[in-house]
Amino acid sequence: KEKFEFLLNLLILKIELFLRSTIDRGINDISPGLVQGPVPIGAEVAKLDNATRKMIEEFGLASIGHLRAIINTSLLNAPIPMPLLDISPQAYNIFLTLILNDTKKSNPSYNPYANTNSFLFAAVFASSFLNQYYAGIMPSIVGNDERRLLSGIALYEAGVFGALRAELNARVNLTVPPFNFTVGILTNLTAQLANQLAGCGVKDEGLFVPLQLGAENRTRSNVVPGDVNSLAYARSAREIMRIAYTTGNATRPGGLFPRGLKGAIPRRIRTLKLS
Repeated sequence: KEKFEFLLNLLILKIELFLRSTIDRGINDISPGLVQGPVPIGAEVAKLDNATRKMIEEFGLASIGHLRAIINTSLLNAPIPMPLLDISPQAYNIFLTLILNDTKKSNPSYNPYANTNSFLFAAVFASSFLNQYYAGIMPSIVGNDERRLLSGIALYEAGVFGALRAELNARVNLTVPPFNFTVGILTNLTAQLANQLAGCGVKDEGLFVPLQLGAENRTRSNVVPGDVNSLAYARSAREIMRIAYTTGNATRPGGLFPRGLKGAIPRRIRTLKLS
């Protein structure tokens, strides 16, 4: 139950980001009474091309079904308590400031809602949290119904993650306005930051890697990241919190979750000071 509670935080982040950026609606606008909590800070309708907008909307709506299925299977009760989310350009700009190793506010600022190229980074970021947490908890889930549920959601989310990375890969040599570096370079820088904040070695990778890190050491292309055997990377709850908080410390909320994540696992991490 605790692991599903933690998972709900990541699903809610994805849904609220995806739906508010495409149709200016939140979870309760689509499925009233499913969640309860504060409206996210700083959400905007993104300036997306039509094909990307429809894809992001679809993925957001699908995850509402995942929320409902988790409630029905794991004995959690609706309404689900929502964490306070900060999905403002200012919150995402913290990541870019760290990426650029700039102690002052980055100038120009990163705005995920400004264009399709920029938004896809925020979308992949949210999707990667889910994908890696599923991989991390799958072996420990007890109960046939729970394992069947998690497998079904995880397979769907793996498809979402692959589709979003493929969209980024199709733009690998394009710039990310208003900056002068390319999509490909930013994916590599973003992966380096995630690994640094998580403090757990390489579990995130950009769209191109050294040959020795490519699939079977034969390609630099890296649309779907994986380990030496091309298995999906797994992250623990603490690792994800370190990244999402942008603090590198699971006991110090910030970033996308200014008041922290909900549930027993984050509470225990804070109580025991498991940074």
